[in-house]
Amino acid sequence: MKRTLRLARFLCWATFLTICGSVLIFASAYLYLSPALPTVESLKDVRLQTPLRIYTSDHKLIAEFGEKRRTPLQIEQIPPAMIEAILSAEDDRFYEHPGVDVKGLLRAVVQLVQSGQIRTGGSTITMQVAKNFFLSNKRVFSRKFNEIVLALEIEQELSKEQILELYLNKIYLGNRAYGIEAAAQVYYGRPIDQLSLAQLAMIAGLPKAPSRYNPIVNPQRAVVRRNWILDRMLELGYISPTEHDQARMEPVSASYHGLQNEAEAPYFAEMVRAELLQQYGSNIYTDGYNVTTTLDSKLQQAANRAAHQGLMEYDRRHGYRGPEAQLPIDDEPSLELALERLKNTSAVGQLQPAIVLSTEQQQAEIMLRDGIALIDWEGMSWARKFLTINKLGDKPTQATDIMQPGDLIRVEQHQDGSYWLAQIPEVQGALVSFRPDDGALLAIVGGFNFHSSKFNRATQAARQTGSNFKPFIYSAALENGFTAASIINDAPVVFEDQSLENTWRPQNDSGRFYGPTRLRTALYKSRNLVSIRLLQGVGIAKALEYVQRFGFDPGVLPRDLSLALGSATMPPYDLAAGYIAIANGGYSVMPHFITRIDQLDETRFEKQVVRVCRDECEALKAANSELSQLIEQESQTLLLIPDAEDNGQISESQASESEPAKLPPIDAPRIMDERVNYIMTTMLRDVIQSGTGRRARVLGRKDIGGKTGTTNEQKDAWFSGFSPDVHTTVWVGFDQPITLGRREYGGTAALPIWINYMATALEGKPERPLVQPEGIITMRIDPENGKPAPSGDPNAIFEVFRKELAPVATPSSSLSPIELEDEQDSAPQELF
Repeated sequence: MKRTLRLARFLCWATFLTICGSVLIFASAYLYLSPALPTVESLKDVRLQTPLRIYTSDHKLIAEFGEKRRTPLQIEQIPPAMIEAILSAEDDRFYEHPGVDVKGLLRAVVQLVQSGQIRTGGSTITMQVAKNFFLSNKRVFSRKFNEIVLALEIEQELSKEQILELYLNKIYLGNRAYGIEAAAQVYYGRPIDQLSLAQLAMIAGLPKAPSRYNPIVNPQRAVVRRNWILDRMLELGYISPTEHDQARMEPVSASYHGLQNEAEAPYFAEMVRAELLQQYGSNIYTDGYNVTTTLDSKLQQAANRAAHQGLMEYDRRHGYRGPEAQLPIDDEPSLELALERLKNTSAVGQLQPAIVLSTEQQQAEIMLRDGIALIDWEGMSWARKFLTINKLGDKPTQATDIMQPGDLIRVEQHQDGSYWLAQIPEVQGALVSFRPDDGALLAIVGGFNFHSSKFNRATQAARQTGSNFKPFIYSAALENGFTAASIINDAPVVFEDQSLENTWRPQNDSGRFYGPTRLRTALYKSRNLVSIRLLQGVGIAKALEYVQRFGFDPGVLPRDLSLALGSATMPPYDLAAGYIAIANGGYSVMPHFITRIDQLDETRFEKQVVRVCRDECEALKAANSELSQLIEQESQTLLLIPDAEDNGQISESQASESEPAKLPPIDAPRIMDERVNYIMTTMLRDVIQSGTGRRARVLGRKDIGGKTGTTNEQKDAWFSGFSPDVHTTVWVGFDQPITLGRREYGGTAALPIWINYMATALEGKPERPLVQPEGIITMRIDPENGKPAPSGDPNAIFEVFRKELAPVATPSSSLSPIELEDEQDSAPQELF
């Protein structure tokens, strides 16, 4: 009996001393380690690493930049079954323990004693949050102790729901997916709330070992893990036996779903990324920035299609340059090597690689990466051999004239399923489209294929503008006393340029001269000599001052007469931006492409647009004015009667109620006389109805105008054109300036792209007639001399004038041709 009492007493003291020792050890470790631990308070304001996402104006994803794919969710957005699956897999006592599960820890201690290693770890979800946010993955005792301490503190600071929300948004689940929403998109291509029970259980099995239980790489292991979780859910009462059995029978449906861009605009995405990087630094890739842009997804798709089609058509016009390679396929080993080469050859946009297997008369059999196909004669008969940019070989009569077995070629599949022989164009192009009333960028293309060349020709390629610049010179002339009926002599002229020891003999592109010509005719027929004499008549200094109103950098504008022929070099984006004022009635608006920048739940930037405020703005302005007056009156009342409980400060609720309403657009300032703009618009509409842009008449509209442009030796082809709703500039050329060919002009190379795009851009938009402003008169004139036509003249035409500049039928006011006077300014360039 005494021995039993002594043993009991010993065990009590041993237990007591063990507990005291444990407490002492724990307290000592806590005092030693806790000063180095991070503060749990920071979890309340944690910012998960979330990538930069860029959206169109209709909220379609353009691009995502960032190493980690993550879409944070609030706990209310997470399906209950997802939470139950995670708890079943990771911590079924989550709602019972205070952050540390003693049973789990004891299990880990036993493993440590037995094997010298911690295998299961005994971590709760709270401990995993502590590790994921604050600690490393190194499996040592000190880290485990830190987990315990931090987990206990986290449970004191955060609710269980907050802890779960952090965990489910933070965990790594393989394939760059962080958080359950990203995993749902990566493995199933759908949001988490659209997944089945079996799919949710599959995702719940990933945190333990994202590689080992990856349903794409290791589907068998993933199924075992999924089914174990389903068993646990049944055991814990989360699901019924029927749900359990159905979920276990569901086959594996996971497959890799890469980032699915909803709008294809890679050049634009890079523009936005660069802009944000400059403004906010490299944190843009991790800090959850969402950018809403002005881009219209439908118009961007139309721009991509038009540019691709236009460049391919140009390329076909100039012949077939031959296969990319010739591969032997005469035996089995050679064929296998050829097929390996095919698999390793990337597609370029819509152009797929293929190997010619055989040819027969007017047909060829080809091997694609996913099977065998045929090219019929319709898809290859265009392929006359390229000899020079201006010369083609004979027309082919059979397939062997074009290709041979073993040729590595490119093909393009058309909408009817047929395959056409193709080649990667060497020519490049750019398209820029703005909304004239506010300068919003609607669509942009920077080249044939972004992945082959990331150089953005729309914003980075400074090219001579050619005749595309003439409307700005003509507008300067109209502003300075000239009229659309002014007569200027289209005749040869030679400039002596002593500085370069040569002469400059500008010509028209036809090589002919047409004598006295009215300004309207000279513009829509693009007469170069008239433009030079016109600029001299206005004066270079005065013209330069005027054209700078359109936003052009004065540093790129030559201070000589070559300015009249477009010797200035600038990117298509800048030239298109200059045209906006002509298109919108003469107002200066700022071209822009970002409307809002949000960082998680905070708006960092919102664009206040400068726009042409027409009739639809007046009601908004009036309503906003009344609202602003009411708000001002309420604010004054609040300031006069302070709240006794807040020491005279306006309360938070009052402040939110007194915030001003969203401001209406800022009225754009006028930079062109509205009558000058009216006359210029009618002249540019004539370019399409009667001049070098008449191909655009296929659109069947009278409210479009524009100007072609072609530079010296046809190195650059342009078309800039607009309606009241859309303005678009197109450029075509080679990166290293060489001729496009002697028959290639703005009207043949660039205009077809413009037409193709504008057919979509103007679809459903009613024609908007040009409204004649006050101070404009219309009169009948003699087209030969610009004077008022006598009554009954059958050749008379109508012309519009500013009232004070209208010609009168008297000898003293007759309009004589403007002759070129001697002037020192000259230009050493020959431009068309």
